[in-house]
Amino acid sequence: MLFDNCSRDVKKTVLPLGHGDPSVYPCFRTCIEAEDAVVNVLRSGKGNSYAPGAGILPARRAVAEYLNGDLPNKLTADDILLTAGCNQGVEIVFESLARPNANILLPRPVFPHYDARATYSGLEVRKFDLLPDKEWEIDLQGIEAIADENTVAIVVINPNNPCGNVYSHHHLQKVAETARKLGIMVITDEVYNQTIFGDNPVVPMAKFASIVPVLTLGGISKGWVVPGWKIGWIALNDPEGVFESTNVAQSIRQNLEITPDPSTIIQAALPEILEKTDKSFFAKKNKILKHNVELVCHWLKDIPCVICPKKPASCTYLLTKLELSLLEDIKDDTDFCVKLAREENLVFLPGEALGLKNWMRITIGVDAHMLEDALERLKGFCTRHARKTYIN
Repeated sequence: MLFDNCSRDVKKTVLPLGHGDPSVYPCFRTCIEAEDAVVNVLRSGKGNSYAPGAGILPARRAVAEYLNGDLPNKLTADDILLTAGCNQGVEIVFESLARPNANILLPRPVFPHYDARATYSGLEVRKFDLLPDKEWEIDLQGIEAIADENTVAIVVINPNNPCGNVYSHHHLQKVAETARKLGIMVITDEVYNQTIFGDNPVVPMAKFASIVPVLTLGGISKGWVVPGWKIGWIALNDPEGVFESTNVAQSIRQNLEITPDPSTIIQAALPEILEKTDKSFFAKKNKILKHNVELVCHWLKDIPCVICPKKPASCTYLLTKLELSLLEDIKDDTDFCVKLAREENLVFLPGEALGLKNWMRITIGVDAHMLEDALERLKGFCTRHARKTYIN
């Protein structure tokens, strides 16, 4: 809808900063180790066959080793299930948990795919808030207020899209303890675990698997900037065997048998990608993102109606709050973004799409020159629509 409001008459290039795909910009090209791994498999002919529903063994073993780190309860290849990207992991898990009257707890704001997939799977969605004045921590009291005997799981996104925060060890432990108290599992989306440019390290939710069973969703799309390669995973962190005894693991595996597999070529390349990628690749990528955050925040100092309450420390987005009282003809965030697209050929994502009214998400995973162009247009737009009393 926003792109439909862009116009050739504006005589400006359309700038798509509403969604995140840094891979289209040369500065975010993936590492040579990943490219070589795919080329080697392609030329070897070892990736031309069908793969098992759960994924090929070497790839599952490599993911287990990649995730284990300092986890107290180590994963094996049998705990790993490969998916066609992290999104398919969401779909498989939700389908496996769906049953009559079941509900699932999702954060607000949230990546919209979660809402859509839960609804498609017949799961009732119940929302808990992320608290902007507490660095987007999870409202633990709110969770207890909305959960009941039909709640099957809580979804934790860490690092968080769209807020850009990274949860502390202490906070995640409190989440695990709350989930245990309520008798529900935790689904954690950690696909941005290699996209960090703040001070807080990523603490895997699996560290707390002895408190509550944890399903970890991940992949290489964000860390390696290759969303088109469509490879992800589901990790069953369950030292007490809850997923097996309740047939959750069986349901997930059966679902994988009747859904499309990730490319065998990419599966076969995965061990080399995970083992050989130099850490300097992630450091370079994250340095660019941090620079872009600083660039946006610098510009926003001169745009009073667009406020960033908390600089992101991860992911590829910056969440801003709109001060509509400073504007004279803007009804809400969607109206703001529609008129911005119409007048400036500039597309940002209205917060309404994320469940956060009168906020707006700006993509920072773009070339810096493009970002500066976008911010200059945003400033001009806000100046034109500013209340006259404010200007005086």
